Amino acid sequence: MDKCMKRLAKFDPDNTGYISTEKFRSLLQRHGSELDPHKLEVLLALADSNSEGRICYQDFVNLMSNKRSNSFRQAILQGNRRLCSKALLEETGLSLSQRLIRHVAYETLPREIDRKWYYDSYTCCPPPWFMITITIVEATKRYFLVAFFLYNGVVLDRFVLQVSHPLYLKNALLYHPQLRAQAWRYLTYIFMHAGIEHLGLNVVLQLLVGVPLEMVHGAARISFVYVAGVVAGSLAVSVADMRAPVVGSSGGVYALVSAHLANIVMNWSGMKCQFKLLRMAVALICMSFEFGRAVWLRFHPSAYPPCPHPSFMAHLGGVMVGITLGVIILRNYEQRLQDQTLWWIFLSIYVIFVLFAIFWNIFAYSLLDLKLPPPP
Repeated sequence: MDKCMKRLAKFDPDNTGYISTEKFRSLLQRHGSELDPHKLEVLLALADSNSEGRICYQDFVNLMSNKRSNSFRQAILQGNRRLCSKALLEETGLSLSQRLIRHVAYETLPREIDRKWYYDSYTCCPPPWFMITITIVEATKRYFLVAFFLYNGVVLDRFVLQVSHPLYLKNALLYHPQLRAQAWRYLTYIFMHAGIEHLGLNVVLQLLVGVPLEMVHGAARISFVYVAGVVAGSLAVSVADMRAPVVGSSGGVYALVSAHLANIVMNWSGMKCQFKLLRMAVALICMSFEFGRAVWLRFHPSAYPPCPHPSFMAHLGGVMVGITLGVIILRNYEQRLQDQTLWWIFLSIYVIFVLFAIFWNIFAYSLLDLKLPPPP
């Protein structure tokens, strides 16, 4: 890489920051064998698409450093040149890890040039630690949850719909309207679930959707979408279903899944994942089943009145985050989010909602004089 930088600098003796496309193309032809083939392809596309007859030196530095500006992306996308080499999917002789990376690229990215870029630059360092850590913690809690359900089943002679039982609600993690001043509950409720089937579906969706998305977009962006969905879910419950507790990680999971599905629909022709229509149908059916079950559970008569069943509003809060902030993040692979107008619009809306919900929790409960369920 340093050699390429030095050679490129020789074509710019006046330090203008630009070299002509002719000199740039001749440099690539002579020394292109030293570059990754897919990066060479991107550089050639950049040279052919540039209408000003010159190449920015910083664009080359960004490319070799695995960073791309939005103007660099647009210069390639607006060019008339088509990629002449075969598609990444047609390459043979790949190892198992290379095939896995290629599979993830085709599952999540709609543009061939982005898929090749990701395939060349991904190093699995760091690994998708956020989604794996969340899943492990939830799975660890699962064993305690199973034991808790079995214990309650024997003691109470009831093996279903125990979630509204006062013993279950006496937990430092789940959100309860009487304990809304304990701010950590707006996050930690994700580690408690209404049942084994509730936990199982959330864990499966986190692994099948969350891990590939984190591999492509990184832990910072995916964790932001997930946590934003979790917080929006609990705040939505506190505003729209004020008497109900909430459990489960559906807010974060639905934020990720809805963002991924919306990104596929918006880039339908570019997404090359296999059986995408069938898989979308299956995902929507599973999500609808889980959401329908949550709605039914919420309005099902409680076995331990006046303690109501958990709310389903967290699902809707997660979906709203997914189709706004989540879609912007997934559509801007390796681009600066602060350069996107829609990012600031949706982020401002999210912040306004959070501030509104905070003031609502402080003042509305006393002003409306609601009769809340007794504290656990």
